Amino acid sequence: MLEELRIRDLGVITDATLPLGPGLSVVTGETGAGKTMVVTAVGLLLGARSDAGAVRSGAKSATAEAVLKLDAGHPAVVRALEAGAEAEEFDGGAELILARRLGADGRSRAFLGGRAAPVGVLAEIGETLVVVHGQTDQIRLKGAAAQRGALDKFAGETLAGPLSAYQELYSHWKASQAELDSLRSAARDRLREAESLQTALAEIDEVDPQPGEDGQLKAEAVKLANVEELRIAASTAHQALIAEDFGEAGDATTLVDAAKRTLEQVAEHDAELGSAAARLAEVGFLLNDIATDLASYQAGLDTEGPERLAEIEDRRGALAKLVRKYAPTIDEVLEWAEKARARHDELQDDSSRIESLDAEVARAEADLTKQAAAISKIRAKAAKDLSVRVSAELKALAMADATLVINLEPTGQLGPHGADDIAFLLQPHSGAPARPLGKGASGGELSRVMLAIEVVLAAVDPVPTFVFDEVDAGVGGRAAVEIGRRLAMLARHVQVLVVTHLPQVAAFADQHITVTKTSVRGADGGTATGFTSSDVRLLDGTERVRELARMLAGQEDSESAQAHAQELLDDAKLLPQRG
Repeated sequence: MLEELRIRDLGVITDATLPLGPGLSVVTGETGAGKTMVVTAVGLLLGARSDAGAVRSGAKSATAEAVLKLDAGHPAVVRALEAGAEAEEFDGGAELILARRLGADGRSRAFLGGRAAPVGVLAEIGETLVVVHGQTDQIRLKGAAAQRGALDKFAGETLAGPLSAYQELYSHWKASQAELDSLRSAARDRLREAESLQTALAEIDEVDPQPGEDGQLKAEAVKLANVEELRIAASTAHQALIAEDFGEAGDATTLVDAAKRTLEQVAEHDAELGSAAARLAEVGFLLNDIATDLASYQAGLDTEGPERLAEIEDRRGALAKLVRKYAPTIDEVLEWAEKARARHDELQDDSSRIESLDAEVARAEADLTKQAAAISKIRAKAAKDLSVRVSAELKALAMADATLVINLEPTGQLGPHGADDIAFLLQPHSGAPARPLGKGASGGELSRVMLAIEVVLAAVDPVPTFVFDEVDAGVGGRAAVEIGRRLAMLARHVQVLVVTHLPQVAAFADQHITVTKTSVRGADGGTATGFTSSDVRLLDGTERVRELARMLAGQEDSESAQAHAQELLDDAKLLPQRG
């Protein structure tokens, strides 16, 4: 709900605060007093295009600010928090502040919850908060999507279930259709890919590489390339350990054994030398083991000749070819081959998948066509009911011959919301062609059409706040009373703010706000150097009577005019209280 509207230096309004409440609030005042600036301020807060000419003469900028109280989970609050705004919490609800500053230089800035925000975000949030029906701008239900949404909400649960089932099946149908189209359009490319993978896998399978094989072969090739040097080294080391011919110095095994025996001879005299002898015995065993291993190594080298080296180099060449083509190492080549094999199997399954999807898409389309026909039937019934009810409202709003026509035309193709083109048309009188809303009707007439529609839709398609600018233009008498009555009916469900010049409408208000213009002459006694400003006030009971008397007869002090004004107020109270 819009709790308060503040305006500063906008048009003729210098500084004004409009305290608003639930139900119906009306704004009245003499022509030129600045009533329409209230609607302009709301428009700015909804992200409307700014006009530097709206800034009060002599002021640097104009400001519009609104304080709203909403449920904590309201979409506007959620979106505002996503945008980085701050919302003050209270009793399960949230207070949100919207603001717009318009500079005299044409620059405009928007603020949301105390933080600067793009004007587009303000407009996005405003769509869920306030609906404006002005003389030149009918925002709500102007587009085809909004009209379809309004009709569907009016149809209620009768349509909600079938439409939800249709949309779920439609999403599945579109996904299957997209996959089918992708498979078909890429069939040639996928065939080429499959053939390429098959060739690569055949090449890898023919070589049959083993994990880590490239590293192992490299090590073996290095060994064989240096076999003579390795043989000499092994032989020399073996001779040093166990010499076949004893030299003057003796081999390592003989020397260690001699040292061991020498220590063993005196070991009984000193345990420490006995321990050293035992350790030398272990060294002797170790030297014998190493000598045996070196002898085996030499024997092995004798069996690995040039033939083995040539074989290894051939194998390494085959592996290197795979590495150049497919991956940096043989292990990665094997990993790539595993993935390629899975992809190849997937590509081989395309034909059966296409056949299966083709049948699936055909079945879904047939089911969707049936469901779309059922939805169209429900919509047609709801459209007829909505048309009758809105047309009845129009008759009471001084448009006795006008009819709301709701056209449902088959689109010839399935869409996310069915197969209907929906259009709200206005037939001004019998025999006249029905034309789209906004064409062929004056601003006041269009406002009344919107009022009639909103009254009927209010219970099923509520928006927190509605603003009507001179919805009563061009009417009077009984029709004006009916307009006031219907505004009050709408206000049972939502907050309504109306700019009006008719006392019959103003009498139904829960809050009555007046805009009063004051002109100050300049020093030369003329108006050219003076200024005009407006004051905005919330009226109490006595003040309301005087304002209605002014609106009725232009004489707020006239006793008869005040009596008539009081009679209007008393008659308006006969309307049942908001429920």
